[in-house]
Amino acid sequence: MSTPAPDGHEHVSPSSPAIDDTAAGAARDIADVAAVEVITTAAVHLLSAAAVKVGLADDPETQKDLDEARKLINALAGLITAAAPEISDMHARSLRDGLRSVQLAFREASVIADPIGQGPGEKWTGPVN
Repeated sequence: MSTPAPDGHEHVSPSSPAIDDTAAGAARDIADVAAVEVITTAAVHLLSAAAVKVGLADDPETQKDLDEARKLINALAGLITAAAPEISDMHARSLRDGLRSVQLAFREASVIADPIGQGPGEKWTGPVN
């Protein structure tokens, strides 16, 4: 239910029909999306975030954050490795190429290099050099 507040704005309670309708609409929308599309979308988001964190952003003012990049690359590698049998080779190949690019960028950006095979995501992808 919405109630007028003293500040003149309407506040919506969490059990409001408007929120329930939105949640139901989102559930219906996601039900129409193929699993391959959900998986690749999630992977692209992880890949994009990792690329920014390793310093591949267009904006030179963007600060590298290799700790965050490592987490994102590990998650991406796990997702791609687990999902590869479920998605077409065409999708998996392009995601693997992107993953390899951010893994190599991470190696280049690191002041202290991880041993070969122990860099981010290499647990799932094998050594990247």
